[in-house]
Amino acid sequence: MTDDYLRRIGNLIRDARKHRGWTQAELAQVLSTSQSAVNRVEQGQQNLTLDTLARIGEALDSEIVSLGLGPTHLRVHGGSKLSGTIDVKTSKNAGVALLCASLLNRGRTTLRKVARIEEVNRLLEVLNSIGVESSWIGEGNDLELISPERLELENIDEDAARRTRSIIMFLGPLMHREDTFALPYAGGCDLGTRTVEPHMAALRPFGLEVKATEGRYHASAGNPTNLVRPIVLTERGDTVTENALLAAARHDGATVIRNASSNYMVQDLCFFLERLGVVVEGVGSTTLTVHGVSDIDVDVDYSPSEDPIEAMSLLAAAIATDSEITIRRAPIEFLEIELATLEEMGFVYEQSDEYVADNGHTRLVDLTTKPSILHAPLDKIHPMPFPGLNIDNLPFFAVIAAVAEGQTMIHDWVYENRAIYLTELNKLGASVKLLDPHRVMVEGPARLRAAEIMCPPALRPAVVVLLAMLAAEGTSILRSVYVIQRGYEDLAERLNALGARIETFRDI
Repeated sequence: MTDDYLRRIGNLIRDARKHRGWTQAELAQVLSTSQSAVNRVEQGQQNLTLDTLARIGEALDSEIVSLGLGPTHLRVHGGSKLSGTIDVKTSKNAGVALLCASLLNRGRTTLRKVARIEEVNRLLEVLNSIGVESSWIGEGNDLELISPERLELENIDEDAARRTRSIIMFLGPLMHREDTFALPYAGGCDLGTRTVEPHMAALRPFGLEVKATEGRYHASAGNPTNLVRPIVLTERGDTVTENALLAAARHDGATVIRNASSNYMVQDLCFFLERLGVVVEGVGSTTLTVHGVSDIDVDVDYSPSEDPIEAMSLLAAAIATDSEITIRRAPIEFLEIELATLEEMGFVYEQSDEYVADNGHTRLVDLTTKPSILHAPLDKIHPMPFPGLNIDNLPFFAVIAAVAEGQTMIHDWVYENRAIYLTELNKLGASVKLLDPHRVMVEGPARLRAAEIMCPPALRPAVVVLLAMLAAEGTSILRSVYVIQRGYEDLAERLNALGARIETFRDI
């Protein structure tokens, strides 16, 4: 860029920052850089990459700064072996649940090592818009949240809210703070129609009535109606259980929740609630007894555990590329069925002794993968509620089956159209036959080859395509990868640290 262009861009950035009411220091904090660096940018004394410009434009919510920058794409030079060591980051799904749970607390909430992903960014935008103060502290992705005495729900950022399915988990905590309120419809991955009725059924006994009209959930909170009896969830869903927990946390009395999910993010939420003074019995089982408190005003410090889905992503990357890597801080209790299934297919690995996560509860191990000759399992691969094979880990078996000998049936019975996206692997040379909207048959081993593909709109299938590109000979292009950024922090850069060759670029 010429000096004149740099000065003009710097002026645009300065004006957009002032329009937002930010100081240079505040913009620097959002960008994880220094105030002096922001000053150099605004003075036209700093060379700027397209990615840096895009980050500044997103931070300032400025179309002027972002003008001419299209979506992010990945160029993947496949066929390389991976090697080295990588740490699993903290759980995305636990992180978003804890952000929602912070609305229960009138004190200061500090969350450690939060994944800086787009899903978290969207939730923070929503929280900030209704008056919650948030700030990243230190260099370890620690996040501090302070909820105001009165939430400004009339100012809610509807665009950010509609871009995350997690907004549905605002219902549980908000019913304790507002008599009536409205939330935009939840968004997120394109996984088909997912009814919110299980959430309504779980929250109705607490006195919450919700009418979904005109693109919004209109909620009114009343007196609890039937909490002398257990709440029986009609769906053992993670977010449904979390919503019920959030509602029960500030109900002054005991609430029994049956058919509850015992998945990793639910356990992390229970451990966090206990730090707030809520007693939760039965953590890890399908029956939870919550002894709530009417008011919560504490300074709390909590570290969510590591993400088993990211750990499975890294396992799949190693298997697809026939590589030896060490995956540290893997939450083993949420990977045991997956590893047992992989062992049945011929996968060889080493496992360290167990140690405890920073939350004081979750069991972690280090896993070292070994190059293995894989064959198809004898039975189909299908998910089940914990402690079964995790529904979000199921898609990774498609790329694993593509490099295994024989036919593997994968049955995704939870979502009505996610399995369809796995057929994108055919463009890379895999043999994936769609049997119906829930089942695919994968035949291997395939000789994967490079291709240009539009990123599937569902998070896990999108990562599956990326991992297959790592194993494919030649240079592939994966276009419009925002959905991956929703659930993974710096995935391409972290894979590059293991020897992958992935470039991020944008169209101009």
